[in-house]
Formats: sequence, structure tokens, C-alpha cells
Amino acid sequence: MNRRKMTGDGDEFFMQRCLDLAERGRGDTSPNPMVGAVLVHDGQIISEGYHERYGGPHAEVNAIDDVDATQLRRSTLYVNLEPCAHFGKTPPCADLIIEKKIPRVVVAIRDPNPLVAGKGLRKLRRAGVEVKVGVLASEAARHGESFVTFHTKHRPFIAIKVAQTLDGKLATVSGDSKWITDEAARAYAHQLRSRYDAVMIGTGTAAADDPSLTVRLVKPYGGRQPKRIVLDRTLRLPSGSAVFRHDAETFLFTSEKLAGSRKALRIERTGRFGTKVFFVKESNGALNLAEIFAALHAEKILSVMVEGGSVLFSSLIQSGLADKAHIFIAPKFIGGDGRSSIASLGLTHISAAVRLRDLSLGVIDDAFLIEGYF
Repeated sequence: MNRRKMTGDGDEFFMQRCLDLAERGRGDTSPNPMVGAVLVHDGQIISEGYHERYGGPHAEVNAIDDVDATQLRRSTLYVNLEPCAHFGKTPPCADLIIEKKIPRVVVAIRDPNPLVAGKGLRKLRRAGVEVKVGVLASEAARHGESFVTFHTKHRPFIAIKVAQTLDGKLATVSGDSKWITDEAARAYAHQLRSRYDAVMIGTGTAAADDPSLTVRLVKPYGGRQPKRIVLDRTLRLPSGSAVFRHDAETFLFTSEKLAGSRKALRIERTGRFGTKVFFVKESNGALNLAEIFAALHAEKILSVMVEGGSVLFSSLIQSGLADKAHIFIAPKFIGGDGRSSIASLGLTHISAAVRLRDLSLGVIDDAFLIEGYF
């Protein structure tokens, strides 16, 4: 039990604590959301909890557990996402709140999952619980951006990760790109990988760099291994490529024209840790991105970080599928014959330039990190 006095605007102070707690579950709760819960009695936090892992107890359960029944009946429960009202791997949290006779619940945002979508709030109100919704709503929606995007846009949240020079190059004319950034920036990139459900690359990047796409760090700097997604329209990658080895699952997307081919069957058969092959339509000589992300949605992939290459980046931007960018910029120049980090977007006027918003700027050793939203 954790007692803590309020030092600021009451509801916002306690909701911020919920978000801080929820963050502890990052990388471990998907496809469930990250949720924190705080119980407050007489202006003090008397208990708190968060959703620690997929399949485990929800945040509300962890906060309510072992608290005296008399205190619960005079307390306020804060939670950054609407309490669930359906049976899943655990019973409904709304029912537990009602059973424990907690008189007031403060929620940041409604749950966008159609299985909940206001049902938890209605159940609480019908039981006589005072419910307040909307405290730190924008902060909570941003914190839960992957879960919100998954359920509102019916696709994963998509971020691109670029490592480039000051003049916007990700490789020399020969394709050499090791290493654009230094070790500190690369270590942080591994932390980023651990925050996403999956990491995606195109065939060019896979062939040029033969990356494993695994997280080579341990907690607290790296968590579970993300799934690896490779787009290989013609199945030109050898079955011995690094993305088909090492301790992570691989999803391989290729053209529907190759369904049943010996190559596809061989990759599925020889994939050491289990390679799943998806066959999708082609569009203008490339794999159909909308179909790819629909398939990933069906696989319950909430978030994807795309690590290359330039053609894939530009396709995502042009199609409006890119949500966020992590751009590492090393203090180096390659020159005009180097390979640009973003391929042509077909723009003829500067007024049509794609702009990032809600920017943040950091420095990692001698590299800049610009993050923003499309």
C-alpha cells in the first residue's frame, strides 16, 4: 500500500500518476492497453496498481486488492482508461468497482475497443457510481496512441525510424550505411524496438544489411522481442537471412502470385523460430500496404516501427499511413551521390511539403533525435 499526499490540482495530479504507472507496462501488455489505477482517500493515495502483463490482472484489480472495505466505500478510483465491462481473460473491472462499493471513479478517456466503448461507464452510472470522464484526456490518448489507433483506424500505429546524415542521406552511393550513428544512438534505437509490437523492413534493407531486427538489450532498457516483418515481393531473400533466424517470430509478406511456390514453402519450413508467410495483392509494382496492415491488425499487432528503406518510407508517407517519425541525425555529410533517407514524394510545390507536428528534440551523444507526428 502506497500513501502519497496530493501536491497540485487534485484530479489531474492523480490522473498523471495513473499515466506514470501505466508506462511501467510498456512492451508487456499488448494487445491490451497500458493502464494505471490509483485509489485516493481523504486526498491521499492509499493504493495503486498497473496492468503488468497481457493475461494478468488489470490495473484496477491490482489497486483495489487488499484495501480495507471501509476505506474503499469512501474513496475515489482514478484510471486512465474506462474500466472494462466484458469477460476476457479476467472478469469485468466495472463489476468489481460496483461490488466494492467505490462511490466515485475518474477516467481519462473512453475505451475505443468496441467490446467496451462506453459500456463500462454506463454500467457504473446505472449502479449509482459518480463518474467523471475527460481528465488529462489528450495526454491519455497520446500515451495510448497504439491502442487507440488499432481500434479507431483498424490498423496498427505506424512509426518510421530513420538514421541519416545532416544532408539527409542514409547510405553512400555504394549502399554502405554502417554506421551512420554512434553506439549510444543505436542502443536507444534498440530501446525503441522494444516498445513496438513489430519492426518492419523492405527487401532492399534486408538484402543490404542482413539485420536480425532483435532487441539486444535487457530490462529495463529492452523488453520482449518484437515480431519481425519483411516485405519481399519476389521472395529474393535467402532462407538463411538473419531475419529468419534468432529468437524472434517473423512475418514475411510477398506477392499473391507466389502462393504455393517452392520458395514460399521452403521459407516456412526452414524458418528456425517460425516464419509465417502472407500473400497479398500488388499495386503499381509494390505490395499493397493497406492489405498488409489489415493482416497485421488481424494478428493483433498494435504498433509497428518501420526501419527501412527510403522507398518504403515514402510510400507510407504518401499513403497517409505513417503516424510518427523517429529521426536520428548524425553530424556527418555524405554528399549528393549518397542515398536519400526518403525517396521521391512527387511534390512540385513547397506548400505541399509533408510537415511533422508536435515535435520534440533530443541529443544522444553526438546525434540529434527529432520525433514528431504526421
